[in-house]
Amino acid sequence: MLNWEKINFVILDMDGTLLDLHFDNYFWQTHIPSKYAKAHNMSLKEAQEYLNIETSKVSGKIEWYCLDYWTDKLDLPIVELKKEIKHKIALRPDSLPFLDALRQANKKVVLVTNAHPDSLSLKVERTELDKHIDLLISTHNYGVTKESQTLWQKLQADLKFDNDTTLFVDDSLTILDSAKKFGIKHLLSVANPDSKLPALSDVHLKGYPYITDYRNIINDII
Repeated sequence: MLNWEKINFVILDMDGTLLDLHFDNYFWQTHIPSKYAKAHNMSLKEAQEYLNIETSKVSGKIEWYCLDYWTDKLDLPIVELKKEIKHKIALRPDSLPFLDALRQANKKVVLVTNAHPDSLSLKVERTELDKHIDLLISTHNYGVTKESQTLWQKLQADLKFDNDTTLFVDDSLTILDSAKKFGIKHLLSVANPDSKLPALSDVHLKGYPYITDYRNIINDII
């Protein structure tokens, strides 16, 4: 599936790729609509419809991922509300074996997430991801997301990775498309980012190689 002998630099997404996406899906689809409905004296359905409209306006942009933006937009303490359900933050069960294999194989490993720095900090606090990864980056530091070619240009300028020897792993097909457009040669998708939902089919994965369990490729790495 991947030629690991030709890969020396690995860029990893966080939510859905190393962490179970269930936390984020539950937060935005259940927890926030409930809190917004209560705060603004409306039905849950009305709150969900409003949130769907507002999120669609900024999909793929830095605002979509910005906790400050949503705190102002919704007049809700987003960071504190995330902390209310922080017990739902969880690593994928196959993530640490995968990360340990990458380290054993002497691959440079960098996490690049669109998550806001406060969200990244909360998740690192809960999972200790920083102990297994060389560098953790929030794209908020650059003011653009992984959907943007500008982000890839800035990342490459800072990290000095070679497109031909770099692997990028993400559960978002839109973001994988962006990395492919930039020229990242090795790409890997995650078919089952949310443990509570069924895995995506081959048809939905647009031809990208994919995993459902990193442990199935560990022997290839080391």
